[in-house]
Amino acid sequence: MNENNMLSDSPGETNNSVGFKMVIIFVLILALLIPSAMVKSLIRERESRKHDVINEISSKWGEAQTITGPVISIPYKHHVIDKNGKRTETTKYMHFLPDRLDVKSEILPEIRYRGIYETVLYNTKTLLNGSFSYPEVSEMNVPIEDIVWTGAFISVGISDMRGIKDQITASFNKDVITMNPGIETNDVICSGISSKIRLHDQTKEYKFSMAINLNGSHILNFVPVGETTFVSMNSTWPDPSFGGAYVPNTYDVSKDGFKAEWKVLHLNRNYPQHWTGDRYNLNASSFGVKLFMPVDTYQKTDRIAKYALMFIVFTFLAFFFSEVMNKLRVHPIQYLLVGCAIVIFYSLLISISEHINFNLAYLISSLATVILITGYAKSILKSKRLSNMVGAVLTSLYIYMYILLQLEDYALLMGSMGLFVVLGIIMHLTRRIDWYSIKLETSK
Repeated sequence: MNENNMLSDSPGETNNSVGFKMVIIFVLILALLIPSAMVKSLIRERESRKHDVINEISSKWGEAQTITGPVISIPYKHHVIDKNGKRTETTKYMHFLPDRLDVKSEILPEIRYRGIYETVLYNTKTLLNGSFSYPEVSEMNVPIEDIVWTGAFISVGISDMRGIKDQITASFNKDVITMNPGIETNDVICSGISSKIRLHDQTKEYKFSMAINLNGSHILNFVPVGETTFVSMNSTWPDPSFGGAYVPNTYDVSKDGFKAEWKVLHLNRNYPQHWTGDRYNLNASSFGVKLFMPVDTYQKTDRIAKYALMFIVFTFLAFFFSEVMNKLRVHPIQYLLVGCAIVIFYSLLISISEHINFNLAYLISSLATVILITGYAKSILKSKRLSNMVGAVLTSLYIYMYILLQLEDYALLMGSMGLFVVLGIIMHLTRRIDWYSIKLETSK
């Protein structure tokens, strides 16, 4: 083989080689990953700012709420003899859960704005009904004489007390009791309301009823403390996300709102109906609804930004093949400017979508980018046909990306198939090119 076919005759010939240009393009792509990373950082910063604003609004209204209870607690004297033989007495508590708990909750949502940010708040009118059996203290291994019956109280857990809107009263058999803030022990409930109650060994069943007017944000959960727990929720919010330890037995969701019902047995959870001390974590069994806001500008923009490398590579390929197939020269600075235009698309998208609908912001940002790069391609490639090809590649990319955003469950599948198809097209179009014989013309 002729040595001249393997080695360049001069530095000028090396500068005009396809391989040398590909090395330059590769270096430029790596360099453009820096501003791409900066854009992703900007997205995270704006999202963090949004969460700060939402937390500020929620802190004044009421944060995510979890309602636990009611629970009956009875104090008893616990005697301990230390190593010196000294006898000390402390107070401990036994806890009893209801036989039946019926919860009916109506959720009234409201969207609040702070500057360009929005969040969903709610007010709930919740009614708790049910019944307790007379506490079976004989099963607790506590001497009867150590039980302080006069200290018995009923408590309900409310995770954010700032959300309480009205005084809470309850009926406990024939008694009307006023619930007060604070709980004597945090064995079961850390934050909530409580009231002293009277227990009589002649009364085998204690019925209770309690209405709670409560503000909260995003999430409303309940803990299934009943031996049988029924929960019914309804709201005008059209986008619920049911979560927690249990899914609804039945639900109906429409543009006018949702209705959902749960039935949970004590066998479905990991704690009994009565115990002493702080042995169990009830919150692990909570369930309920999240008022989901389906359009999250920052999540969508972040998903698109992950494909920034693909956009840069495919756009550079369009320019590169324009050079190879038409023996033109595109300067590395021109590649760099085109790459910067692609990166700025993401900044345009996030800034515009903060003020208008995301889909419209995507259309405006992508259209502006396509027009800018296509117009620039026309001036440097000196060909309407080639510039239209570049514009078609960009348009296809942005349409393809929009489709991926809509197909969340199939995004990976469609993305992989799309890349495979594009690679196949490139291989087909370049199958007859003799890469060794190509030299790019020197600019006149």
